Amino acid sequence: MPVRPTTDFAKEALFNILQGKFDYENISMLDLFSGTGHISFEFASRGTNNIVSVDKNFKCCGFIRSVNKDLGFHMNVIKADVFEFLKGSHDKYDLIFADPPYDLPNIAEIHELVKKGEMLKEEGLLIIEHGAKTKLDHLAGFQNTRKYGNVNFSFFRFTV
Repeated sequence: MPVRPTTDFAKEALFNILQGKFDYENISMLDLFSGTGHISFEFASRGTNNIVSVDKNFKCCGFIRSVNKDLGFHMNVIKADVFEFLKGSHDKYDLIFADPPYDLPNIAEIHELVKKGEMLKEEGLLIIEHGAKTKLDHLAGFQNTRKYGNVNFSFFRFTV
């Protein structure tokens, strides 16, 4: 599978940041560029039942579906181009996590489509994972960027 999973070090740091900010059992979560689904599975293992995982790779989606079934989780796996999915979605989420390829030239478009589509619930959070060369601090709702080795997480909240 053509994936670059978030390092365990960065993933642990991310969940330490999120701890106490969300009641995992009562949130809706969207995982964009889900790859192997490791972020979706982390949320599911913490009790999140409303998870949508989106990836355009057939093998990645098949893998997530298989593990999802084996573990008895209730994730909705969608095989789609993330940008097309965002343009057509009318759902709202408490948390949206995007882990696009670091060399993707239009990473900022994820932010634009989430904001334009009003996809975050009140107090919702958008997290975009990216490499060091990508700068997103100029975008609306930017809160901060946390760096863990080569992994960067930029956090956004939009006020209604």
